[in-house]
Amino acid sequence: MSLTSQLKKIAGISCVAATLATATGVAQADTWRYAHEEYKGDVQDVYALKFKEYIEDNSEHTLQVYRFGELGESDDIMEQTQAGILQFVNQSPGFTGSLIPEAQIFFIPYLLPTDMETVVKFFRESKAINEDFTELYADKGLELLKMYPEGEMVVTADEPVTNPQDFKGKKIRVMTNPLLSSTYEAFGATPTPLPWGEVYGALQTNMIQGQENPIFWIESGGLYEVSPNLIFTGHGWFTTASMANKDFFDDLSADDKQMVRDASEYAFNETMKHIDGLADRALDKIVKSSDKVTVTRLTDRQIAKFKARAPKVEKTFYEMAGESGKELLQQFKADLDAVAK
Repeated sequence: MSLTSQLKKIAGISCVAATLATATGVAQADTWRYAHEEYKGDVQDVYALKFKEYIEDNSEHTLQVYRFGELGESDDIMEQTQAGILQFVNQSPGFTGSLIPEAQIFFIPYLLPTDMETVVKFFRESKAINEDFTELYADKGLELLKMYPEGEMVVTADEPVTNPQDFKGKKIRVMTNPLLSSTYEAFGATPTPLPWGEVYGALQTNMIQGQENPIFWIESGGLYEVSPNLIFTGHGWFTTASMANKDFFDDLSADDKQMVRDASEYAFNETMKHIDGLADRALDKIVKSSDKVTVTRLTDRQIAKFKARAPKVEKTFYEMAGESGKELLQQFKADLDAVAK
C-alpha cells in the first residue's frame, strides 16, 4: 500500500470517528495536519509552529506538523492536500508553478527588490499577492492563507561567478519549474531539475555544478560543504505560501475560518521577525565552519549584465501564463511601484 493510500485510510477512519462523535453529541475537537518543505528550525517550520501555537491557544483543535521527508517530497504533500488527507500545506511557487502557471512570476529575475523592508511591505500590501493569487489558488481547490518571503536567493557553484559567461557549461539545479529553468538558460547555464533529496549528492559527485537557495537553507542543508562558492546575484527572493484544502476550509464554521486566518496573520508577523537578520547569521555560521567558502557580491555593473537578460524570461512568462499572467504581472509591478513610493 502506498504512503498516500495509507494516509487516505487513516483520514477515512478519522472521518468516521468524527461523524460518530457528532452523532452522539460529543464535543468535537479536531486534529488537523500541516506539512511543509523544510527542516526543524527553518523558516517554514517557524511559520508552521507559530500557526500551530495560535490554533491551539484559541480553539480546542490540535495541529500536527510534518517536516520535509516525513510525508514525502513537495509534490507528495501537495497531492495529499488536494486529496484531503492533509488540511494544510506550505509549498513554494517553485513547485506550485506546474499547477498554477501564474505562480511562476516570482522567478522573473530582478523583479523583486533586494532590501527586506520593502519586500515585507510588498507582501503585506500587494493586491496581486493578497487578492489576485487567492482566486488563482481557489481554482485549484486550495485556500491561500498567506504568501511570505523567506530570504534572498543565493547561488552556490563550483567556482566564483561574476558574469553570465562564467555560467557557460555549468549544470545548475533548479526546482521543477519551467520559468526557473528559463531564468538559468538566460543566465547562460544549463538548468537541471532535481528533487531536493538528490541535490547534496549531485553536487558532491559533480553531476551538477551549482544550485540556488536562501542562505539559511544553504547553511542548514550543508550545501556549502559541497558547493562552497556563494554568489549574491540580487536576482530574487525565495517565496512560499501557506494554504488549506479548500473543501475543508469551506466546511469550517465562520468562527474557525476567522481563527485560521488570524493564525496565518500571526504566523506571518512572527516569521518576519525571525527572518530579520537570519541571512547574516547563517552566512556567519557558514564562513566560520569552512575555510573553503568564498563569498562574491556582484557589483551594480556586474548585476547589469544579468539584468539585461531578464526581459527574455519575462517574455517566456507571458507565453506560459497567458493573458491572466500578463494582467497579474502588470498588477505586480504597480504594487511594487506603490511600495517604492
